[in-house]
Amino acid sequence: MGRMSSESPKRVVFEQFAAVAKAAAHPLRLEILEQLAQGERSVEVLANRTRISIANASQHLQHMRRAGLITPRRAGKFVFYRLVDDAVLAFLASLRRIAELESAEVERVVRTYFKDRDSLEAVSRSQLMDWLNAGIVTVLDVRPEDEFALGHVPRAINVPLSTLERRLADFDPDREIVAYCRGPYCVLSYEAVAMLRARGFKVQRLEDGLPEWRAAGLPIEVGLPQ
Repeated sequence: MGRMSSESPKRVVFEQFAAVAKAAAHPLRLEILEQLAQGERSVEVLANRTRISIANASQHLQHMRRAGLITPRRAGKFVFYRLVDDAVLAFLASLRRIAELESAEVERVVRTYFKDRDSLEAVSRSQLMDWLNAGIVTVLDVRPEDEFALGHVPRAINVPLSTLERRLADFDPDREIVAYCRGPYCVLSYEAVAMLRARGFKVQRLEDGLPEWRAAGLPIEVGLPQ
């Protein structure tokens, strides 16, 4: 007798749902998924960005690969990973919404860190598209250059947070700036907004980040400026 004949079909399906949830149930794996949401990355880059060993990163990646969250591609001696589908972004967004509603610790961190740096409502994707089409906004991408090259909002300029203070003269103080980075809890855009606003610039954050912009079907530019 097969497994399906001895178990409820619903139970079998729910077991698979639970396996996916279990594969993502680690803070480092969620951080890796945030990195992969920017685009395809090698194991070495993922280990470097999450500050763990390559062996440890590989172990986490294998768990998520077996659960179907990510898929690998081999190129020579290197292995690259990417998200299997934008449905993974929706899964992460659902986790975030539930935690924001139910976790006192998440609420405390949002209140004491994120809102302290920027308590204003973020700019919506549709609003930014309108401003881009009207040519009345500077879009600031504060992610590292390699992430910017994988894909960015059209006409965005890339100034990684670590170099922002040295590049202040590049910005028109009378022009609206919209900053974005990896996602809704990426500290880079919050820090950039706080720094620029303290120096008198008119600046807001984009809701979410580049992965959500791409998933919404909005235009993307790839590569670095010539």
